[in-house]
Amino acid sequence: MKSQVLVNQKTQEIICVAVREGKVHDFRIWKESQIGIGKKTELLADKGCQGIKNIHNHSRTPIKKTKKKSLSKEQKKFNKRLAKERIVVEHVHRRLKIFRILSSRYRNRRRRFGLRINLIAGIYNYELYLSSQQAIA
Repeated sequence: MKSQVLVNQKTQEIICVAVREGKVHDFRIWKESQIGIGKKTELLADKGCQGIKNIHNHSRTPIKKTKKKSLSKEQKKFNKRLAKERIVVEHVHRRLKIFRILSSRYRNRRRRFGLRINLIAGIYNYELYLSSQQAIA
């Protein structure tokens, strides 16, 4: 079982979770899930989603080096800036992996995987809400 998580960059809140059965690339899950992202919403992706620019105009992916040519200093700076922005999403993935459903093989009923992932995302968002309320008080 494979899942794709859509996270709000500023609030770190999980917006949507897409689930797919079997060994599937994350980019294919995103394309087939038809997650409703606005055309002006900026999308940050990793190197595995190189073709996302053809589908979503306001998307940024790191620049890959080729076999014959290495990256210039400007391209390396761009990749570093993008990685600093994307680290928020990676921290959310880390928090979800604490529940062990994403970090190891899922051995229960496949039909309930999506339900459990959504419940975990809800628990994560609730904990995020509680911590923001405590910070205000």
